[in-house]
Amino acid sequence: MNAFEYARPASVAEAVELLGASWDDAAVLAGGTDLITCLKQHVMAPKRLVSLRDVPELKGVAEENGRAHIGAMTTLAELAADPLITQHFPALVAAAQGVGSPQIMAAGTVGGDLLQRPRCWYFRTEHGLFAKEGDTALVPAGDNRYHAIFGNDSAAFVCPSSLAPSLVALDATVELSGPGGAVREIPVAELFRVPAAEGEREHSLAANEVLTAILVPLEGLKNGLYEVRHRHGLDWPYVTAAVAYRDSGGAAADARVVLGHVAPVPWRVDAAGEALSGAAISADTAAKAGEAATVGATPLSRNAYKAALVKTAVKRAALTAAGLPLEG
Repeated sequence: MNAFEYARPASVAEAVELLGASWDDAAVLAGGTDLITCLKQHVMAPKRLVSLRDVPELKGVAEENGRAHIGAMTTLAELAADPLITQHFPALVAAAQGVGSPQIMAAGTVGGDLLQRPRCWYFRTEHGLFAKEGDTALVPAGDNRYHAIFGNDSAAFVCPSSLAPSLVALDATVELSGPGGAVREIPVAELFRVPAAEGEREHSLAANEVLTAILVPLEGLKNGLYEVRHRHGLDWPYVTAAVAYRDSGGAAADARVVLGHVAPVPWRVDAAGEALSGAAISADTAAKAGEAATVGATPLSRNAYKAALVKTAVKRAALTAAGLPLEG
C-alpha cells in the first residue's frame, strides 16, 4: 500500500480538522476491517488516516429523547449484545450476528458497516464504481452473479452494508459532524446514493465530515430480518430483506420492506409494504409481499436467481417480524 500519515485525535472536532476537502486528502479509520483491505488493493490512497479509536463520545448505546443513540464506533459485537437493542430491534441484532466472524464483529464498527466500500470485484480491481475498461462497461457481459437487479442502469454494484436495510426500515437517521462544529442529521436512506460520475462516492457525506452516531426511534415497531447466504461468516449475503411494521389491533400498519445486496442503495419496496399492511401477518400475506417485492427487477445475464431469493427473503423476514414460524 502507499505511505500515509497516521493521526489519533481525542475528539470529533479534532478529527474533522484533520480531514481534507477531498477524499484523497484523508480517510477515517474506524475498525479498519474494510479500509485496510481497500488500501492494500489500491482502491483508495489517502495521504492521511484519521483514527477514531481515542474518541470516547463515539462509543456505546444509550436512550436519548425517545431514540436509541448508537455511537458510530460501537462494535457489531457490542451492538448485538446491548440490552436496549436486543429489546427493541431484533432485526439489527440479526444483521450484526449475520456477519458471523467473531473477529470482524469484535473489530468492525456500526459506522464502518454503513460506510464500507462496495465488494464488486471490478471495483476492487481498480475498474471504478462504474466497472469500465475505457468506455466499455464490464458488468453486462461479464461475471455479474452478485450484482444488482434493481437500479442497475448506470452502476450495478450492490450496497454492502449489513445494517442499512434494517435501519432504513426503522426510519433511522445518522448524525454527521463537519467543520466549525456543524452537525446535520439525515435519514439513513439518504446516506446512500448512486454516484453521477467516476470519482464520486456512494455516500452523501462530505470528505470533511465524520459520521458520529446512528439514531433509531423507539416506536415499538415489530421488525425482522432474513438473509440468504452461501454460508454463515466471511461471506456477504446474496439477498437481505428487512421488515418493520406497527401492530394495529393484530393487523400490520405502515409496513416497510427494504432489500439489501440487490441494488446500489438499500432498496425500499413500497408495493411489498402495502401487501403487508391492513391485515394480520400470515404465510399468505408474507408470500404476497415477496411476490410484490420483485416487481421492477431488471436482472443481468447471470443473476436472475436473486429475484427468486427476494421472494423467499421477504416472506421469511415478515414472518420473523411477526414471531411466526418460517415456511417455504
